[in-house]
Amino acid sequence: MRVTGNHPWMPRLVSGLLGAIWLAAAWQVMVIPESAIQMTVGAREVPAAVVTFLGGLLAAYAAGAWRGTQPDQLGEEGQAPLPGATSRVLWLLGGGVAFIGLVPLLGFIIPAALCAAGVARAFDAPFSLRTAVVCLLIAAVFWAAFAAGLGVGLGPAVTGLG
Repeated sequence: MRVTGNHPWMPRLVSGLLGAIWLAAAWQVMVIPESAIQMTVGAREVPAAVVTFLGGLLAAYAAGAWRGTQPDQLGEEGQAPLPGATSRVLWLLGGGVAFIGLVPLLGFIIPAALCAAGVARAFDAPFSLRTAVVCLLIAAVFWAAFAAGLGVGLGPAVTGLG
């Protein structure tokens, strides 16, 4: 079924931008140096698997976009962006910047929890004890799964705790 709308070029533009991001990610995977130590999973395998999976999703989206079957409902009645779009983007980006800047200082878990809280706030979750606990638990599980379970070096869980 062909989908028409006020912006039929928008899905193509989005697929092109996603393609550029994917190419940058694929390039980054290729320039990861080989690990000097023997790890269960090398430094390239997990990022390569993720980039490959995302490339498959991108291919499916781009095929639909170029065939004109991706819905663009921006021009439809009742399909306006939610209010506060700028603050949502700032919360989302702020969480990522906080993660990148704080990992060397605090370890993995606390910055990852702050990043998750920023993402949650961008999607209207309130700042609460519940949000903090859920974000901390998710960050701890990810650290345990990747660092302890798979042997992927994420650094210390919390700097200074051993």
